[in-house]
Amino acid sequence: MKYKSIFFLILIVLCFNASYAQYAPFFQNYTLTEFNAGNQNWDISFADNGKLYVANDKGLLEFDGLKWNFYQLPNKTIIRSVMAYNNVIYTGSYEEFGYWKKNKKGVLVYTSLSNFQEQEKSLDEEFWQILHHNGAILFRSFANLYIYKDGKISKVRPESTIISCSVVNNKVYVSTLKDGIYMLRDDVLIPFINGDALYDTKIVSISSFKNKLLITTALKGCYLYNNNTLKAWKPQINTIIKEQQLNSFLELDNGNMVFGTIKNGVYITNNLGNVLFHISKENGLLNNTVLNLGLGKNNKLWVGLDNGIALVDLNYNHVLYNDNSGELGAVYDVIKYKKVLYIASNTGLFYLEEGNDRLKFVENSQGQVWNLKEINGELFCGHNDGTFLVQDKKLKKISNATGGWVLKKVPEANNTYIQGTYAGLVRYKYENGEWQAVHLGGTTIPIKYLVFEDAFTAWAAHAYKGLYRIKFDETYDSVDVENYKNKGLWSDYNVRVYNIKNDICFKTNQGWQKYEALIDSIVPNTLLNDTFGQDTNIISEPYLDLLVTKNKTDRISFVSLENGNTNLELPNKIFKDRLVVGGESISQINDSIYALNLYDGFMLINKAENVRQATLPQEPILEHIEVDKSLFDINPADAYEFPFNQKISISVSSPNSSNHFFEYAISNSDSLNWYQMDSERLELSNLSNGDYSVHFRATNLSGDVSSVKTLKLKVLPPWYKNSLFFLFTGLLISLLAYGLHKRKINKEQNALHEKLKIEQETLLKEKAIENDKKIVQLKNESLKNEVKLKSKQLANTAMSLVKKNESLLEIKNEISKNKIGFENSLAYKRLLRKIDNSIGHKDEWQLFEYNFNQVHEEFFNELKSKYPQLTHKDLKICAYIKMNLLTKEIAPLMNVSIRGLETHRYRLKRKLNLENDKSLADYLRNFQ
Repeated sequence: MKYKSIFFLILIVLCFNASYAQYAPFFQNYTLTEFNAGNQNWDISFADNGKLYVANDKGLLEFDGLKWNFYQLPNKTIIRSVMAYNNVIYTGSYEEFGYWKKNKKGVLVYTSLSNFQEQEKSLDEEFWQILHHNGAILFRSFANLYIYKDGKISKVRPESTIISCSVVNNKVYVSTLKDGIYMLRDDVLIPFINGDALYDTKIVSISSFKNKLLITTALKGCYLYNNNTLKAWKPQINTIIKEQQLNSFLELDNGNMVFGTIKNGVYITNNLGNVLFHISKENGLLNNTVLNLGLGKNNKLWVGLDNGIALVDLNYNHVLYNDNSGELGAVYDVIKYKKVLYIASNTGLFYLEEGNDRLKFVENSQGQVWNLKEINGELFCGHNDGTFLVQDKKLKKISNATGGWVLKKVPEANNTYIQGTYAGLVRYKYENGEWQAVHLGGTTIPIKYLVFEDAFTAWAAHAYKGLYRIKFDETYDSVDVENYKNKGLWSDYNVRVYNIKNDICFKTNQGWQKYEALIDSIVPNTLLNDTFGQDTNIISEPYLDLLVTKNKTDRISFVSLENGNTNLELPNKIFKDRLVVGGESISQINDSIYALNLYDGFMLINKAENVRQATLPQEPILEHIEVDKSLFDINPADAYEFPFNQKISISVSSPNSSNHFFEYAISNSDSLNWYQMDSERLELSNLSNGDYSVHFRATNLSGDVSSVKTLKLKVLPPWYKNSLFFLFTGLLISLLAYGLHKRKINKEQNALHEKLKIEQETLLKEKAIENDKKIVQLKNESLKNEVKLKSKQLANTAMSLVKKNESLLEIKNEISKNKIGFENSLAYKRLLRKIDNSIGHKDEWQLFEYNFNQVHEEFFNELKSKYPQLTHKDLKICAYIKMNLLTKEIAPLMNVSIRGLETHRYRLKRKLNLENDKSLADYLRNFQ
């Protein structure tokens, strides 16, 4: 609706009757560091595609909504004026004017039109204004008016200094300093308005106003011209612009007017000239000197300043109250009570009276104020130090319970309220004309969120951790508290509790849940998770059909519970870094006006504007294509061929979109997977050869998407994949194959020769090895025979000893039998001793042991090493057994009886750790 915005602005003024010093629409500053050019911005113009162009004291600025570009004239002089018309950007400078136009690569290129000065003396003039009229472009300096049409330039020179030019109803009005106003007709100036009133007057603009001409001046105010009569117009703004020196004027589509001054910023008035808003350095504007104004699409007002650029958004249905002094601090609640606006903040309680925008402090209210609520015509104030009644802008304490967070009415109970505080619950009851406060001792936990399920049941959420169900008795004097953290609650941290359409709902860190009474448990709330999202909080009173939500990106939405539709959205840029984290809240001022609490102020929102104001994103525009940092010609058919293995960079813009970002998809099929771009530039590298379709679209914060811009790309095959290369490669491969084949034949012949030679050498070596083996075999057989011989000799020796010892034993026995025949007993004993010594002669054993080791390879040494407990006698028995001597053959060698030898063999078997079923003879014969 055409008058939609003015209706809202007037509504705000009527509602609060505040002067223009504090309330202002949202505006955004752009500083020198952002656009990286000069400080002064002299003129503003908009191209048909939505791009903004600014005449800057160092060159030309271009802004596409996301990115600033900067261009300089060849002589790098200041640019005083700019006008975009039919995709051409005209600029005026010192002794220079011309136009900028994009070349095939998408770069603005400048063409000068001031070559007329080559034929005449320099006039030392600057071109301050550019207009278009009936296909002609008009360049205005203080001395002349140059008309560029059909490739030719003509000049019109009045007698007096030209102050400004205006096009109204297809007529060109030329305002001079001393000769009044002329009308340009067929390149001739015709006097139109003259008189003392406009003599020596700087006329800022001429515009159509209620079927009249509105003439604004720098220091003499406003005039209305009708039926050859010029009269002074004296609205509220008139006195202001005389004092502050008007420098630029603009009429909005809804009839509102904008006045840019030299001394005190921007004034926005209604169509009667009454001031609605004032934007100046006092409330955040970078500079108070306005050099020019420009109105873009979607009611975006651009302000060129002496130091920077500002964007004023006149389209959204909200205004801001800003306290730049820092006195207010963080705002937690706003309420209108008896025509006074009260503001709860972390520094105390403040108020704004009707007709006065000066912020005032309620005496003795310093400290944290959490909550303001009107009950029975009285204003309750939940404070860090207790709870108070606000009476005649003063505080009256009614409860000492600290930290009055939330105050709720008991359902179906008159004049009874329950409050959540730092130390539990407090009951308020109105009796005998006074409010009686009683602390309910059953709870001492800090309760920040409280809702009633029914008249005697409430739910309370701990300020930081926990959820409780509270039962009241009939008199509300005592409570029974049950902890519900283990009843299915996803997380007991940061729990918020709401009563939404008689459902007890909970917002946790993991999403939305609700209480299911039938099973006395907490279950997921699918409706709210689908409607709002798991990361979205409700920041308004939940009993309204239209809830206000805030998501994780700080986008605030008015959402209908009936159909899930979003009626109004506020992008986060209008309150960026100003939300009170953890205390975000929307307060209802009246039926249609809401207040969003912020740091150092608040925002007033008109819910009656139930149509989303943001326009849908527009299809992206292709700006530049770079291949390895070299610009590529832009093809109107959007089909491109690129060399292989080169980095491709594609830049897009969407100037007519707002609060947007870009997404892209690359496909060779119907399915598309969209990815968000970090900036307006997409870089592609390492693409294999083939055909690609690259899709771009603009998306805003609400999730709306534009139509798709598609580029068809073809990555050419590498040099080694073309037909000439294949022919050359085939020839090279043939030659190489022939050479390899020939080389292979020669190699095979040489290999056969070498193989034959090696086989002959191998045969000779094998024969030599075979002969060596035979020699070794003969040697081994000789050694074996020698061992056998020695073993036989050793056995013979042992048998000889046996026979000798047997003979000596027989002789000993015979002598023993004839002992009586010896006369001398001493001689008898000496003879027996000699016989015994002959049987067991020590030298004979040593000789035997040496020979035995020679034959049996250190048999004794190995045996003594493994069994050191063996005695000398044990070793003898082992040797004899090794030689296969029988027991009856060994006994005489040992000079023992056969029975004694068997006993010794049994003991020897135990020393060798042999089991009973093991043969001692087999073990010793195989012992190595």
